[in-house]
Amino acid sequence: MAETAYLFVLPDPHTCLGAPAAAVGELECMETPAVLAWLHAHDVTAGSELLRVLPQEADGSIPEVAERLPIPLSAEEVDRVRGACAPRSTAEAEAELRAFRHTNDDRERMVSQALARGVPAHRIAQLTGLDPAEVAQITGA
Repeated sequence: MAETAYLFVLPDPHTCLGAPAAAVGELECMETPAVLAWLHAHDVTAGSELLRVLPQEADGSIPEVAERLPIPLSAEEVDRVRGACAPRSTAEAEAELRAFRHTNDDRERMVSQALARGVPAHRIAQLTGLDPAEVAQITGA
């Protein structure tokens, strides 16, 4: 587990804070005895709109009267929590950056495969937006 987040029960159903825990997707910790007991003790279900989650850096915004529980999350789960709590435009930009990171990690293979299939280096540079010198470096030319 990489980081901590907080489950909490909204004291006022009209407050919009955090993300509904159910909207974040499956969190591994939700099936642990500690979380299940906490949910039972506060008479709330995992699918309740009142059960919210916030990343650790936002814990100061949880109302003092709210029941809260620190939960351990993996790095991927923390990304989902942050995305669910972020304004939609921010969440979309972060998703695009994560997708780019994965694409960028694989660019050498993609460039090499394109060359092997007959795409000229200058055309690869045009299509990818890579600097021609970078394409040449990848290809070893």
